[in-house]
Amino acid sequence: MSSSASAPLPSADRDDVVRLLRDALLKAEFTADGLLDLLGAPAYAALARSETVPALRATRGDSPLETLVRLFLLQQPVPRTRVDAVLPVDACLDSGWLRATEDEVAATVDVRPYGGPDGEDWFIVSDLGCAVGGAGGVGSRAEGVVLGVGGASTTLAGITVRTPVASALDLGTGSGIQALHAARHATRVTATDLNPRALRVTALTLALSDVPAADLREGSLFEPVGDETYDLIVSNPPFVISPGARLTYRDGGMRGDDLCRSLVQEAAAHLNEGGYAQFLANWQHVEGEEWTERLRSWVPRGCDAWIVQREVQDITQYAELWLRDAGDHRTDPAEYAARYDAWLDEFEAHGVRGVGFGWITLRRTDAAEPSIVIEEWPHPVEQPLGDAVGAHFARVDWLRGHDDAALLEASFLLAGEVVQEQVGLPGAEDPEHVVLRQGRGMRRATKVDTVGAGFAGVCDGTLSAGRILDAIAQLMGEDPVLLRDRTPAQIRTLVEQGFLEPAGA
Repeated sequence: MSSSASAPLPSADRDDVVRLLRDALLKAEFTADGLLDLLGAPAYAALARSETVPALRATRGDSPLETLVRLFLLQQPVPRTRVDAVLPVDACLDSGWLRATEDEVAATVDVRPYGGPDGEDWFIVSDLGCAVGGAGGVGSRAEGVVLGVGGASTTLAGITVRTPVASALDLGTGSGIQALHAARHATRVTATDLNPRALRVTALTLALSDVPAADLREGSLFEPVGDETYDLIVSNPPFVISPGARLTYRDGGMRGDDLCRSLVQEAAAHLNEGGYAQFLANWQHVEGEEWTERLRSWVPRGCDAWIVQREVQDITQYAELWLRDAGDHRTDPAEYAARYDAWLDEFEAHGVRGVGFGWITLRRTDAAEPSIVIEEWPHPVEQPLGDAVGAHFARVDWLRGHDDAALLEASFLLAGEVVQEQVGLPGAEDPEHVVLRQGRGMRRATKVDTVGAGFAGVCDGTLSAGRILDAIAQLMGEDPVLLRDRTPAQIRTLVEQGFLEPAGA
């Protein structure tokens, strides 16, 4: 499979051909479900890792679906007679979706079925050989290459808050997956990219997926939208911290993590009140500096923030990951070593000891006392997480409006699928500590004392927090006034983290 960012793309203004092509793909069951049925789970998963041998073995027949998998996913030339039975070949050749090679035809772009959250049959268009990347690299080091859907893309789509909005901005749209999702719940979608090729690919993705066209604008960061504001901003930016900016799709082109910092800091000016901005990002861990304080300094005025660090890599791991992503490990060993050296030189010159990866969510509130939560949670979560993200900020609003006296007057509900674990030595009379663990959403675990565990266990929305604490004080022989004084902080933590929900909120 070859990939070239200079290869001609299909025509984006041939709606008639796009409709014919989409109908033919659906008729042949060239969908996410159809692929899973044909390939089986192992080959389907291997394809997501850019490993094609299992899929090649599974498509040795000549059914319409096998023909389309060979053509668009595996990028194999297919005899024209076989394709004529499945696709409107002349129209696809004329509009640039296919190219002819003697008695065979070949795809000009990767077309990958993608299942929408409500069962929609969508298609992601990308450059040949660049559908997902994977351990073998994307197969191209061309500057303007347009990638398809990878793990980062689906992660961002999963954590995005999906409430209906009037306007959404997909900044750095790439192949258009975030714009595709936004079209489901935003009246108006704007998509930008520094790479004009990416804008053309996004137009193809949206058209072939049968969703409304987006307002496509070329340019860097917020420059294409001027002073316009939005209810939702999403971005999977070129966040890789690298020496130079070889690859438009991944390298920020600014020093260190300045691109991610700029993106976060400038977002507030483009958010309507109550609006969300959600990003994936990398950030530096610098010697002598707390990474949490570095990120705290990024949060713009007027915004609440929730930042989750999902992974940290040392500088050698990080350099190797992205050298492989670009296929540099397949070049001359001396060239590979020189590039590796350049990455380490860049990091060491600025005291960087590691690089963090995670999610940044801002919500424009203009609150006098913003809530900024920065945490590390590398453990599995339940995707999609968008509802849980929205619920986090709703709880922040509730807590901000309730001082300790009001909190003790309120009643709470234990969130669904929370279990208690007691940790201690076998045979010990009392546990060393008690852990509450969530089965949904972030799947958090948090230590509580016996009062916190007892309090959470009886929260069914009927009694106020104060009355529950009074009962616990009586059982434990404690002073109820002192217990009321020292427990609200623990209750606030349990509410903030989603273990407890305000009744009726």
